Parts: sequence; C-alpha cells; structure tokens
Amino acid sequence: MAYLGEDIKKLGFGLMRLPRLADETIDLEQVKQMVDLFLSKGFTYFDTAWAYPGSEDAIRQALIERHPRDSFTLATKNAAWINCKSRDDAIAQFETSLSRTGAGYFDFYLLHNLGETRTHFFDDFKMWDFVAEKKREGLIKHVGFSFHSTPEELEEILSAHPEAEFVQLQINYADWENPAIQSRGCYEVARRHGKPIVIMEPIKGGLLANPPEQVAKVFTDANPDASLASWAIRFAASLDGVIAVLSGMSTLNQMKDNVGYMENFKRLDDSERATVDEARKVLASIPIIPCTTCDYCAKVCPQQIGISGSFTAYNVLTLYNNPKFAAGQYNWLVERHDRRNAGECIKCGACERVCPQHIKIRAELVKVAKAFGK
Repeated sequence: MAYLGEDIKKLGFGLMRLPRLADETIDLEQVKQMVDLFLSKGFTYFDTAWAYPGSEDAIRQALIERHPRDSFTLATKNAAWINCKSRDDAIAQFETSLSRTGAGYFDFYLLHNLGETRTHFFDDFKMWDFVAEKKREGLIKHVGFSFHSTPEELEEILSAHPEAEFVQLQINYADWENPAIQSRGCYEVARRHGKPIVIMEPIKGGLLANPPEQVAKVFTDANPDASLASWAIRFAASLDGVIAVLSGMSTLNQMKDNVGYMENFKRLDDSERATVDEARKVLASIPIIPCTTCDYCAKVCPQQIGISGSFTAYNVLTLYNNPKFAAGQYNWLVERHDRRNAGECIKCGACERVCPQHIKIRAELVKVAKAFGK
C-alpha cells in the first residue's frame, strides 16, 4: 500500500537534543557536520518545533542556508497550549517558525502534543482551519499532529479530524505494551484510520541506548557488533506505515552510528524480532511498582497527589538509573499536570482501598518523595 512519505528514507533527524557547547549554546559547527553527513547518505527528514529552544534558528544556519530547499523535508510544530491566550497568539507561532527557519514553507506541519487538556486549544483557536488555509496557500505541504496520550483519545481526535494526513507517536520496544504509554494501542488506532506514522522516542530519550544490564545482554548475545540503539530504531522502522523514525542525535558519533545501519535499512527478521521480544520480557521482569495508570487513586485522593505520574517516573529511575531523565518525567507527569508532589501525601489510605493492583501506595510515595526530594 502506498503511503505518504514512502520515498523518504526511514531515519529522521530529530532536532530537540542538538549538541551543546560548555556555555549551553548549540554547537552549530557540529550540527553542520551532522546535517551534511545525514544528507550525504540520502536521508532527508528533519524535525524541529517552535518550542525547542534554539532549534529552528540552528537548522536555518546549518541546513536551510547551506543546502537547496528541494534536497530535504522539514517538519515543525505549533504548541497552541503554551502561553497562548488567543488565536492570534497561536498563529504567531507559525509566523515565528517561518521567520526563524527561513524555510519558505514546511513539508510537514504538526499540531504539537495533542491529548489530555491540550487538545481543546487547537479547537478553541480554530487551528485546524488555519493549517488548512496555509496548506491551500502552499506554505504547508502536509498537516498532522503529535500525540502523547491514550488510544481512546487518539481515536476521538482522528474521528473528529479526518483531514489529519499523518500522526506522530511515541513508539519503542520498551513502551510497546507499557500501560502508561500504550505504544501498540496508539499505533493500531492510527493504522485503522489509515494514517501514516512518524515515530518519536524510538530510543526512549536515549534510555534504550543504555538499557538495564540484563536487557543489554540479550542483544549483545544475539549480535555483539550491533549497537543497542540500533535494535531500538530498527524495531520502530520495521513497523508498517512508517514515514520516518526520529532519532534525537546529539553528537556526530551518534549520527555516524545511526546512518551506518539505516543507510541500507533491512527490517528485523524473525530471529531478530524474537530477540526484541525476549529483551522486552526481561525488561518487564525487573521489579517495579505495578501501576497501570488507571488513575482510580487520583479520583479519591483528597490531596490531588500525582500518584501514577510519580510511579511512572520512579519506575524509569529504577529501570534505567538515569536521575536526570527520571526527574524530567516527574516534572512533566506530576508538576506540569498540576498535581501535587508525593511528599504531600497525608497517608489517609483512600487510594489503597480503590487500587486494583493492591499497591501499597502510601509506602511507595515515601520512596518517591525521597528519590525526587519532593
């Protein structure tokens, strides 16, 4: 079946985690080297966003001012839920992106991070109408959206907006069956609607480049020459209907590794799929808080503690031993969702009486509070 973007090589350059210098400014010279290598190997898909600090400006200098416009495809995003009080504010993001990038037009334009309380902003500000207008004007070639929520909510959005030409989803082997992410469920909804898919977080923010030791052993036993990141990206790229798999590469060496195994991409064979399945089983066997994010606890908590978000972040810390990433998860899932911190639990026990998994929530929240200092 032909699909949007089928002529694009499957690896995409995600521009959210660009290399930084000691003063935390973007290392533009290294970005230029990365861009040049990426294009020289036949890859063309670049993904940025209005909300990625410095990214749109950097890609103007590294890519757009140095290479013919028809030699690459550029995606950026509109986050109407960030500091927008009116439709004019949301539209201004589009104009800012055009100015920052100097791209002239966008091949792929996404409404950024639909789901939960964010979706309504795009409807309230009539942004679907706006992007349709810009598509008619030729300033946008293809319209889609990125999404971090449940399959049920994705179903609602795709049913309400069949004009969406593609969807960007968080998909990786670790989250494929994860009840907190539901990668597989979201993928299957998008496929039922016939929507091509751009995959983000195939390496789970870099965590799957350094998974738990027992998971890494499954992969190195199967192929000691393949990088751990390559298993994750090839798993995602092997799925049907995928336009591009975005890798947020931060160094030239990461770029060299990724283009090395993706230049002549081959889908996982049966043996390799079995290896990924085994790695997923090993990962799932590591003891973590067995929270399924049903959020029954949230409905009865008098303190409005971010219980499931706290547990998801703590599980990330347990599995990957990456405090910085886990703290980011905690910030997003608890604080950015206007939930109160684990340390504010009053230990009333209401949550434990409704938890289907019979989790000792009060005791686990004590561990979370100690781990994150909140």
